[in-house]
Amino acid sequence: MSYLRIATHPRIFTHPLSPNEVLENIEALLNLPHVRSLSEEEGFLEIYREVTGEVPVRGNLVLDAHLVALLRQHDIKKLYTADTDFLKFSWLDVRNPFA
Repeated sequence: MSYLRIATHPRIFTHPLSPNEVLENIEALLNLPHVRSLSEEEGFLEIYREVTGEVPVRGNLVLDAHLVALLRQHDIKKLYTADTDFLKFSWLDVRNPFA
């Protein structure tokens, strides 16, 4: 959903993608054999509370915290991103792929 929000945003891109183009990109990624989709499972709210207990979460950080809680629920400890907001979550190993 974050990709959908960013890729279709006219203030971020001069020529943003259409929602349909973004969904087609997502579908293509999900069809790759080494990609899996994460979703909330039982106990997600408790994990979200833990994750957001260390960082004041509001506004744009809500989507990041949601992703961080999903990662924690699925025991994924490393995230490759250039978004420095993820550095606020101390247990997460954040790596910038462009560094």
